[in-house]
Amino acid sequence: MRINCRDHRRSASNGRTLADCTLTRMRNILDRVRGAARGTVCVAVLTGLCLAGGSLSCLRAQAPDPSMTRPGEPTSIALALPEDRGQNALEQALRRLNTTASVMMIVAHPDDEDGALLTYLSRGLGARATLLTLTRGEGGQNAMTADTYDALGVMRTNELLAADAYYGAKQLWGTEADFGFSKTQEESFARWGHDRVLFDAVLAVRRERPQVIVATFVGAVSDGHGQHQVSGEIAQEVFKAAGDPKVFPEQLKDGIEPWQPLAVYSMTPFAPITDKGMFDYATGKWAPAAFKNYVTGEVVHGALTADATMPVGDRDAVLGRSYVQIARQGWGEQKSQNGGANPTLSGPASTSYHLWAVADEAKSKGGGNANGGLFHNGKVDIDTRLEGLAHLAGRNAPTWLTDGLAKVGAGLRDLIKARDGQPSMETAHTLAGLYKQTLDLRDRVASDRSLTSATKAGLQLELDAKSEEFQAALRELLGLDVTAVRTKESTVQSGGPRGGSAEETARSVAPGEEFRVRVHASQAYSPEAHLAGVRLVSQSGDAWQTERLGGEPPLAAGVTDVLFKVKVATNAQATRPFFTRPTIEQPYYDISNGAWRERSFAPWPLAAEVEFTFDGVPVRISEVVQTMNRVTGQGGIYQPLVVTPEVGVSVTPEARILPLNGGSLPVKVTVHTQGAAEGTVSLRLPEGWRADPAEAHFKRGSEGDTEPMQFSVDPDGVKPGKAYAVQAVAQAAGKSYSSGWRSIGYPGLRPYNLYDDAELKTRKVDVKLDAGLRIGYVMGPGDLVPEAIEAMGPVPHLLSADEVAGADLSAYDVIVIGIRAYSTRPELTTAQPRLDAFVRNGGTLVVQYQSANFPAPLPLALGRIPDRVVDEQAPVELLDASAPLLQSPNRITPEDFNGWVEERGHSFMESWDPGYTPLTETADAGQDPQRGGLLVTHPGKGTYVYVAYALYRQLPELVPGAYRILANLLSAGTAGKGPMTQR
Repeated sequence: MRINCRDHRRSASNGRTLADCTLTRMRNILDRVRGAARGTVCVAVLTGLCLAGGSLSCLRAQAPDPSMTRPGEPTSIALALPEDRGQNALEQALRRLNTTASVMMIVAHPDDEDGALLTYLSRGLGARATLLTLTRGEGGQNAMTADTYDALGVMRTNELLAADAYYGAKQLWGTEADFGFSKTQEESFARWGHDRVLFDAVLAVRRERPQVIVATFVGAVSDGHGQHQVSGEIAQEVFKAAGDPKVFPEQLKDGIEPWQPLAVYSMTPFAPITDKGMFDYATGKWAPAAFKNYVTGEVVHGALTADATMPVGDRDAVLGRSYVQIARQGWGEQKSQNGGANPTLSGPASTSYHLWAVADEAKSKGGGNANGGLFHNGKVDIDTRLEGLAHLAGRNAPTWLTDGLAKVGAGLRDLIKARDGQPSMETAHTLAGLYKQTLDLRDRVASDRSLTSATKAGLQLELDAKSEEFQAALRELLGLDVTAVRTKESTVQSGGPRGGSAEETARSVAPGEEFRVRVHASQAYSPEAHLAGVRLVSQSGDAWQTERLGGEPPLAAGVTDVLFKVKVATNAQATRPFFTRPTIEQPYYDISNGAWRERSFAPWPLAAEVEFTFDGVPVRISEVVQTMNRVTGQGGIYQPLVVTPEVGVSVTPEARILPLNGGSLPVKVTVHTQGAAEGTVSLRLPEGWRADPAEAHFKRGSEGDTEPMQFSVDPDGVKPGKAYAVQAVAQAAGKSYSSGWRSIGYPGLRPYNLYDDAELKTRKVDVKLDAGLRIGYVMGPGDLVPEAIEAMGPVPHLLSADEVAGADLSAYDVIVIGIRAYSTRPELTTAQPRLDAFVRNGGTLVVQYQSANFPAPLPLALGRIPDRVVDEQAPVELLDASAPLLQSPNRITPEDFNGWVEERGHSFMESWDPGYTPLTETADAGQDPQRGGLLVTHPGKGTYVYVAYALYRQLPELVPGAYRILANLLSAGTAGKGPMTQR
């Protein structure tokens, strides 16, 4: 990977021309910096230097970024939280410097984490906190948009990263995909494979080398969700597996060594244990209170002991809030699941954990608090002092190591004790000296041949973490700040009395495109901090080109701006998820680059590195290059620069059944261009099919979307039950494009591009629908049911809030309430009397599953924990096959429930008025029969239907039975005006 430097810069040391830029390892840079401190002037060589990718071993001082997976990786957070700025950031950096405590939390899904504990450990104690989340939550619900499955997984990845920023935790991911609610860990392991899950956990532990492992679940039925149970079990199993070199030996390369954690805990179950046992909310049944210890194999009967209790409700005097308050705000960033959190009131709160196992070397010798924290309690005593790192070298650690660690540790304690709480240059000078001692120790560890590879791996990881923390503290003490943004300017203008800002720019660049980058660096407090270097770094593995504009920037000034002209590599790869799967039925992801396994996303394509020197030590700040986008109401929003192809192609809809009347299949194709482009679009069709036109022309003079190009496709020789694909292909400038991208997110959440083939999937479905239906649809957070209705003939009208509240509802034969709409459309409850009158006067009201109780013409109620049937193959019995709703216009049979995906349904009613007629019964294995999935009543002249079955998941997958059931629901109140049929 290389960025070719076109400019010829001169070294301040000897005036030589630098014609080439090659990968410069930080150890060499560090030697030069140290040489400069001794009087050799060579740091200016770094000014404007373009570095050819790769990770550097010197750490960077920067805003904490949960998505960073290796030391010194550029941060993608352009504007840090208030907790991570100024004095707050300094105090927390010093806390982290003064401890080696480290912890990894293992959970199943985003929002499973104990955010309050992570915040307490990271921000309160200064511990290095890592969160391993096995899935990206693909199988969950979505309260914000219509995105499901992998698109939802991308969304929830970014939501959890936003939450992690509050927790102060680093984020890692498993390769497992959330396949929906699971009631047993046996089912989850059967879908994922035990070894796959354990492999991911072992790899994460070996990479991060945490002292303590914690889990929010225990691996028992008290966890409810089967995937929760898996995470609880694996957290214990990895305690003994990660240190065994015989377990997954293929991982032991590139510096990864076996690692034995010192203790493993699980949160004590929140559900109380009674004389009935413990409640399994997944099945709604009681089970014996028995908990397996997966480390020892023993079974604990009765309540688990609370061996460690942490005061997460304590107010942090520096941060001004309790750890629960900070964490709860972070949890509220996961809006697809909760719609946003309410502010948390201050007050005492604690979280308790049960100890499953402790390594011999960490067992308490007595005298500890019987119910202390994770690192020190009546059973565990872990040395979290800097001096404690010597144990990584064994009992006979070299004297230079023990003495060196003791000297730095004592110096840090003296500094923290002596400082008055305010930034000062005296503190900065003292800290720089301790930082230099740490770098010297790190150098000696790397060169000492007497140390084993495992010892070196552990010590280097810990000392690199300390180097990063030293730089973070120095950044705040010296007032250093860096921002790298895309710009349109060729010169930098003064900000004036109101300060400057970045201008609005496009978020993406295409291969071969030229653009400019502005790197803005400032130093607020000390002229002794010297600017040593500014460079751009390609992280994508492609050969980008760069040219610095203007003269040499000053080496010591309050504010410095450096402009670069950049040309994207012609073979640059698009910024896209590296985790993919061929279908939603595959319960795990394929990884395109093994080095990125467990990352949130692939590295952002371009970063700026700015290096300062202070007292002979480097302080490096590395920032992802950002773009500025202005959003009305929010103002300017930083978003990382991304790469997209020159041309993208999309097809709408992505799935549609063949027209019921035997007519042509409509296909809309839109082309997006990154700049001026001209070309053609054609369709790849199944054999014998024809498209009109055969080819369409497009031309754009600038970035943007074309008007949709309309194609009519005439199928031929269609076989019942067979799926077909129609693919759009664009030709431009000698290249073919057959995929496009869409931005996944919502206002307030960082977007990420998801790529889809420009393909429409279709099939013939034997379905009839009464003609002439006038349908209104009340959309909830989002679904694709209206598109499925339109594919059968009628074009539903999406009802606005004003229309729900005041429009003439008699204009419609049928009104359909979208999933979870009563939770997201408050006007619905207010308008319920109007909806009831609509039904009494002859209308049909179809209500899809809701997440909470809602008003209806006759009472019905969900249980305290709404029932769901998660096995998509669970048998369905028709209780009254002769019921009109199951007979017309399509005769519904149990076969219509074949081929379903993910689940049968959500929110089966627990009780209902006798005026309702239940039409079906289904259940998971061991579950009580569920008859509240399809209820019908006839108030007045009309029809009211509640359907818990997950039609909204089946329709986009073109499941025939789902269309037939939906058609009958829509036709329930009509007199039959002649059905439209599939020929």
